[in-house]
Amino acid sequence: QVQLVESGGGLVQPGGSLRLSCAASGSIFTISSMAWYRQAPGKQRELVATMSSGGSKYYSDSVKGRFTISRDNAKNTVYLQMNSLKPEDTAVYYCRIATTAVYWGQGTQVTVSS
Repeated sequence: QVQLVESGGGLVQPGGSLRLSCAASGSIFTISSMAWYRQAPGKQRELVATMSSGGSKYYSDSVKGRFTISRDNAKNTVYLQMNSLKPEDTAVYYCRIATTAVYWGQGTQVTVSS
């Protein structure tokens, strides 16, 4: 079993920055990919960024150039650095890790508001 613990969400003003963390623990063997999703009220969950085991990265058009996904293999942790935040970035952010199965974090709220 794998557990994911997210942290780093909060309230930030437009133009500000936040860094989300997702620490994985438990029976982790090979992580094939790590990703961040988000879900705004009344909307479907959408992919924000993903990173493969080989280091390839993908970003949605809405966050490209502002968000950066990274990972620390030694800590089994994935990060999402979010800069130049906009009110439309407000959502619950979830991390997702794929090993032999897919695991989701519990979600962390990010609110961008003045």
